[in-house]
Amino acid sequence: MPAKPTRPRWLRLWQLRLNRRAKTEVVDIHRRVAMISGAVLLGLVALAFAAAGDRAQRLIFLATDRIWWMPLLITPAGFALIVWAANRYFPASRGSGIPQIIAASRRPELEAKGPLVSLRTAFAKLGLTLATLAVGGSVGREGPTVQVSAAIMVAVHRLLRVRITAGVFIAGGAAGVAAAFNTPLGGIAFAIEELAAAYEQRVAVLTMGAVMIAGLVSLSIAGDYIYFGVMRETLPVSDVLLVAPVVGLGGGLLGGLFARIVLAASERASPWARRAASRPVLFAAACGLVVAIVGIASGGATWGTGYDITKFLVEGHRGDLWIFPAKFTSALASTLSGAPGGIFAPSLAVGAGFGNLLTPMFPGSPAGAIVMMGMVAYFVGVVRAPLTAVIILIEATAARGVILPLFATALVADWASAQICPTRLYHGLSRRMMPAARSGDV
Repeated sequence: MPAKPTRPRWLRLWQLRLNRRAKTEVVDIHRRVAMISGAVLLGLVALAFAAAGDRAQRLIFLATDRIWWMPLLITPAGFALIVWAANRYFPASRGSGIPQIIAASRRPELEAKGPLVSLRTAFAKLGLTLATLAVGGSVGREGPTVQVSAAIMVAVHRLLRVRITAGVFIAGGAAGVAAAFNTPLGGIAFAIEELAAAYEQRVAVLTMGAVMIAGLVSLSIAGDYIYFGVMRETLPVSDVLLVAPVVGLGGGLLGGLFARIVLAASERASPWARRAASRPVLFAAACGLVVAIVGIASGGATWGTGYDITKFLVEGHRGDLWIFPAKFTSALASTLSGAPGGIFAPSLAVGAGFGNLLTPMFPGSPAGAIVMMGMVAYFVGVVRAPLTAVIILIEATAARGVILPLFATALVADWASAQICPTRLYHGLSRRMMPAARSGDV
């Protein structure tokens, strides 16, 4: 029997390379399909969550309209029940949601199957955050949207059997910010500053693609809306040199104080924090009582995300000077309670109140511009992300005339916050989400 002719070596190598190239192209196609599908889906979920959140936070006003003191019962009981349910059944849903994604992105392949980005946790996060808003909690939707969006992106990649990398978490979380605020550039900036420890080209492309697709979904359904209204005012250079240091220093210190208190509670570094951690449900009820009292005293101005009061102040209207301390107290109590909910929108609302507080000091400057500088100063003081803060505010208000004043204020605030709280808030909170910390928790 004649021997079977063998293929030349060059032909075998050529065919091998073709096979490898074909496999690589298939993997790339799967990755693109997973990214596009995940971005579309999370954009829809973010819009639905935003609409549900707006409806949920109206419920506390309905209760107050019937009986003015009803929040004294509803809010503490609601906080206690929400924290009990989160601690017992969905511990990964507590708090903002952004620290969870930072922690998960450190070990992407292992954490992809863990509770931080599971769909079970994501749906619980949605429901519990809506419940917190319904009982008057001063929390935001953006942090939860980041965690939910990352969970959706991970689930789609797992369904299509695409390898989970840190870029998947980053892209999902950044797209969530873009969809929540309708600010695509803000989502990219957030990915660079907060989520990505080492930013690679492949991660950048994945993130920008997911952010733009989620933004298009939001744009096509909700329209080209400006999140906090339109602010057309500008500031002369002479005013910037006077206002930016004052607002940046004050907002940075106050935001840093907020972050330091929250980190102290998380790390249980002081006796009060350890006592609070030993009785979380009772402590949550006490925080709820504080939120209820402040909410009743302020006529409901401190309940919910603070979107309405923020838009009112950004558009140049003068507000009551007590808005800042009231919203600060309510946001701090809501965050310390451990109830699921973000701090993005409440921090911007507190910052708007801070800017409003300073407007009498600068009577010759536009009130809307001072309010925006207060927003960026306090927000940067809390989260230490100046680029994200400035870009989100510019996109959310179309206030291109105050770009330089906002950047100047943000840089001052970042420095001031670092003096009182050297650890960045989200990264400090993410430490307790790490596997070693989770296994050591009681």
